[in-house]
Amino acid sequence: MNGKDAIVERTSAVQRTAVPAVLAAAVLLLSACSGDGEDPPAKESNSASSPGKAGEPSRSADPDLPPAEGSAKVVKTLAEDLKSPWGLAALPEGDLLVSSRDEATITRIDAESGKKTEVGPVPGVAPAGEGGLMGLALSPAYASDHYVYAYFTTESDNRIARFQYDEKKPAGQQLGAPDTVLRGIPKGTIHNGGRIAFGPDKMLYAGTGETGETGLAQDKSSLGGKILRMTPEGEPAPGNPEADSLVYSWGHRNVQGLAFDKEQRLWAAEFGQNTWDELNQIGPGKNYGWPEVEGKGDEGSEFANPLEQWSTADASPSGIAWAEGSIWMAGLRGERLWRIPLDGTKALAEPQAFFEGEYGRLRTVLAAGENRLYVVTSQTDGRGSPEGGD
Repeated sequence: MNGKDAIVERTSAVQRTAVPAVLAAAVLLLSACSGDGEDPPAKESNSASSPGKAGEPSRSADPDLPPAEGSAKVVKTLAEDLKSPWGLAALPEGDLLVSSRDEATITRIDAESGKKTEVGPVPGVAPAGEGGLMGLALSPAYASDHYVYAYFTTESDNRIARFQYDEKKPAGQQLGAPDTVLRGIPKGTIHNGGRIAFGPDKMLYAGTGETGETGLAQDKSSLGGKILRMTPEGEPAPGNPEADSLVYSWGHRNVQGLAFDKEQRLWAAEFGQNTWDELNQIGPGKNYGWPEVEGKGDEGSEFANPLEQWSTADASPSGIAWAEGSIWMAGLRGERLWRIPLDGTKALAEPQAFFEGEYGRLRTVLAAGENRLYVVTSQTDGRGSPEGGD
């Protein structure tokens, strides 16, 4: 399985006995790279993390908290031969939708058999560099409106649109006409962000990049280098820091990971430049420092510090997911899956790495219920080393 761009299923944090592959759909594992891979490696990391251990997970004193150490193993590869897979969303019945960044298509993966069926192309996508068809999310009212949301790059910008998905139509023709929700997000060859997620509040959140123009991150009038929060129709969400603005947080370099924990708190993973990648707990109106600060800065400064930071060679994080009391973070250049156990908004223990170098670059992680995750590999994104099955 080494290096195949696929969807693999793995068990997560507190598995105590071997669990059979019951849930079917699976995603290949993650890899990290700074700014999605364009930056040179850093020489050191402040996270004294160690590879995951195969034995029993150690326990925290509080039974409501996750173990300080967990365990993980891949139990199934669901689908292979995916082309530049990026976004992933689970349909109500369990099947998966996966986007192809460079092909600009959405494919359905059968959760039992792994069979791939093309849903359809997304019109207007202009893949280039790190841009293309990226994040996917289902409408909170999907049962009635059947909307699939997508974040993608065009010739002029990055934007978010929604499409009605009609499973009864022929394969390749199941997406309705695009309904543009938001346009005008800055685009570039690098740092396009791209992750979208609906929160427990049923508002749409989007992670954007500063496209290599670092000043955009500190410019609150720009949509670049931000986390945006909007209604499903693309309007500023009620309760935003500024009533007429989509900006929820700012001072970001390139956000490609968004996840909510059980307390409805928002977490985000972000590419650093040459030194530190970050995992941040996101608060409304907070400034996360880029380009003034990379990684942790002085305590008491105007900039919010990350919960954890990694050398760019060890992480370069894209997708994240919350499961079993921990954040699970895919590494592109780092080619490993990170587990960060949480005690509220603090780390309970040092981050723990799994699958280092086993599956190549890891792009996306999706919680799959119980103690399962889907993980998507990213060997065919122009920076990996594709093998058979990629």
